[in-house]
Amino acid sequence: MNKENPHLTFVLGGARSGKSAYAERLIMAHAPPWIYIATAQAFDDEMRARIDTHRERRGGDWRTVEAPQALPETIMEAPAEAPLLVDCLAIWLSNRMFVEANLIADRAALICALSKRGAPTVVVSPEVGLSIVPENPLARAFRDAAGLLHQEVAKISAHVALVVAGYPVKVK
Repeated sequence: MNKENPHLTFVLGGARSGKSAYAERLIMAHAPPWIYIATAQAFDDEMRARIDTHRERRGGDWRTVEAPQALPETIMEAPAEAPLLVDCLAIWLSNRMFVEANLIADRAALICALSKRGAPTVVVSPEVGLSIVPENPLARAFRDAAGLLHQEVAKISAHVALVVAGYPVKVK
């Protein structure tokens, strides 16, 4: 059983809730340089615009590392003393589902990597389990896998916040 990592904060929220901006403020409370691990891929213009919006908020003290698949390995390779922001777990999870990865092994590897971080680390993910039950099996499988992943990350996080309409609510 993994114990809490005192350096780990987990930020959840709905779409456009302000969770990423809040997570960035948390990391920026620490000395730069800050590392931003991005899991999204720009497959279309709309996603490209979302990625650009995230990049525009960050200045030159940020180093962006793209990890659409190898998130645990990327976390482990990050400089041990650097503040780290991972955005977002749900996109990484969907990327892994599309390649039919072993989600149990992926979840274990991610929890191991996050547990070992000794510097401020903030992980962002949307809370997808508060809405209606999806109508198709793939969407239900994603929702269930995200819920299990979120429980495991929350368990090892010293702090958990749910961002609602731009305001963080302390969960843990």
